Amino acid sequence: MEAQAAGQHAFGENYVQEALEKMHALPALEWHLIGPLQSNKTRQAAERFHWIHTLEREKTARRLSEQRPAASPALNVLIQVNVSGERSKSGVAAADVAALARTIAPLPRLRLRGLMAIPEPGAPRERYREVRAAFDELRSEFDVDTLSMGMSEDLELAIAEGATLVRIGTAIFGTRSVGLRRGEKHAA
Repeated sequence: MEAQAAGQHAFGENYVQEALEKMHALPALEWHLIGPLQSNKTRQAAERFHWIHTLEREKTARRLSEQRPAASPALNVLIQVNVSGERSKSGVAAADVAALARTIAPLPRLRLRGLMAIPEPGAPRERYREVRAAFDELRSEFDVDTLSMGMSEDLELAIAEGATLVRIGTAIFGTRSVGLRRGEKHAA
């Protein structure tokens, strides 16, 4: 893989099942789950990933902590913030971040690292500032160091507003070809 040969060692995947196939082929890499986590996939995620970017519920956090192997280092987790308030997007409201963080931080097999957000395409700079403000507030109470915000299209703006981690798969690998998962059908 060219990206790995160039020194990239951390890779993100949207789907647990697709990641498991890649992890088998490329075991020495650091794997980040950057897509939504279904309840029936928490065990696989807890056992195989190094990072979960999309934590939004206490129940999921507890399951991940319980299912993380004792011999593995703590699972790095980020709370997903729904900064735009869109019903179609996952995540908690910025006002709810601290309460969720207080339930996650003491869990024994998790390490709360910070926040993740996906501002809507073309979002005003203020959206990024809102996430940064939520991160700064979280940092005043917890030892967090990661603000995952920005993708290939908005990485400059995200970095300017404090992102410490950006998700730039499209810039590296090109547009994702959407394959069919079990039960899906081609659109006509």
